[in-house]
Amino acid sequence: MKRQSGILMHISSLYGDYSIGSFGRNAKDFIDFISDIGFSVWQVLPFTVTDSFNSPYKSFSAFGGNPWFVDLELLCDEGLLTKADLEGAKQESPWVCEFDRLEKERLSLLRKACLNFKDTGKIDKFMLTHPRIESFCRFMTLRAQNGLKPWQQWKDNEIKDTETLNMWRFIQYEFFTQWAEIKKYANSKGVSIIGDIPIYVSDDSCDVWENPSLFMVNEKGYPDKVAGVPPDYFSADGQLWGNPLYNWDALKKTGFAWWKERMAHTLEMFDGVRIDHFRAVESYWAVDAKEKTAKNGKWLKGPGMDFVRAIKEGNEDKLIIAEDLGDITDEVRALVDESGFPGMRILQFAFLGDGDSIHQPHNYIHNSVAYTGTHDNNTIFGYLWECSDYERRRMLEYCNFTGDDWGKASPWLIRAVFASVSRLAVIPVQDFLMYGSDTRINKPGVAEGNWSYRVTRDQLQNADIRFFKDLIRIYKR
Repeated sequence: MKRQSGILMHISSLYGDYSIGSFGRNAKDFIDFISDIGFSVWQVLPFTVTDSFNSPYKSFSAFGGNPWFVDLELLCDEGLLTKADLEGAKQESPWVCEFDRLEKERLSLLRKACLNFKDTGKIDKFMLTHPRIESFCRFMTLRAQNGLKPWQQWKDNEIKDTETLNMWRFIQYEFFTQWAEIKKYANSKGVSIIGDIPIYVSDDSCDVWENPSLFMVNEKGYPDKVAGVPPDYFSADGQLWGNPLYNWDALKKTGFAWWKERMAHTLEMFDGVRIDHFRAVESYWAVDAKEKTAKNGKWLKGPGMDFVRAIKEGNEDKLIIAEDLGDITDEVRALVDESGFPGMRILQFAFLGDGDSIHQPHNYIHNSVAYTGTHDNNTIFGYLWECSDYERRRMLEYCNFTGDDWGKASPWLIRAVFASVSRLAVIPVQDFLMYGSDTRINKPGVAEGNWSYRVTRDQLQNADIRFFKDLIRIYKR
């Protein structure tokens, strides 16, 4: 299997004029840009609707698409919006996602486009082949009818607001139609796109509303125990995610049908996928829903290889990455090995202790994906700045950086990842630009202030493109 390299950047971080990245010409421009350098992979984060903190990892649906990614200029080209509409939607800043503005204005603009869309037969045809998306549209309409309250407070199925239902159906049709064109274009340029499956969904989600028996919730639909992880590198209190846990026994009785649908849906959208928090397939951290932190949880056994075999069926030729980070045991490592899925290696984790870590590049294996860091990490420059002197000295010595100004060491660290034996080397776009911690997209365990980072076209063009072309050439990626 050939060696590859890629860029990790979410759609939301893409440059553009309308408060957030989208599925328009700029996405194609970015594909051209990375393809011309020699990258053959673009990895993204989940495309799901985000929660109140703008995280895509606690969504209203495992299947529905984020309406903010629908491209306004394409809607204008269709005659569904006017130039004046576009002018009124112009962003105030190109540097961040303007989430408050999107929340206040974007749905009304998409509603207007929907009212101007006449070929509803196309939407009906799409929904017939995507029933989970139809259910999501009904769920979001019912939430709106009931004052955006959690579904556990209403539960009814009667749609009264058909205009809102039509708007959501239109949004989802445009979302998936526009994205299919972007993926087709990427593939034509030799670029594969890797998506991301959050391991869990929100308790206030279409998935739990429609399938409560598949989740560990009480008769009122609320979870008794919730997901998280114990204290770790990121947080002394652990991370209390608050998602409902799966009823794995009930899922197994169905042959993991819901998860198989989810995989089929995701791999229709992408060329490969990363399964977030894969270690929960072996054992997952369960915390009482009344707890304020994740400290007082316990490990419960996950579905293991029964689950793996179910989601691999029919997807044997697809790249499925197991996010095997965190509190990893011998049992988790054995499961990843038996699954055949490539695991992840993170350079920033390589020198946290004195041992011979699997995250040190000389210990990488071919069936792995190597990163300088993920969306949960600092940038590599930010990490160098903020880590201990001891860790910094070890990392710089390892990468053979001998200069006095370690602020210039990022290229040496990136080179170590590209030189590794891993089948795929991926760097976040912030490390491609060699930026500091002020461009970090997420801090695990911190609710506020995440997910808003964006790049500009000028920043990308001013990056050290020759350096990356040489890395790809030298290390046959």
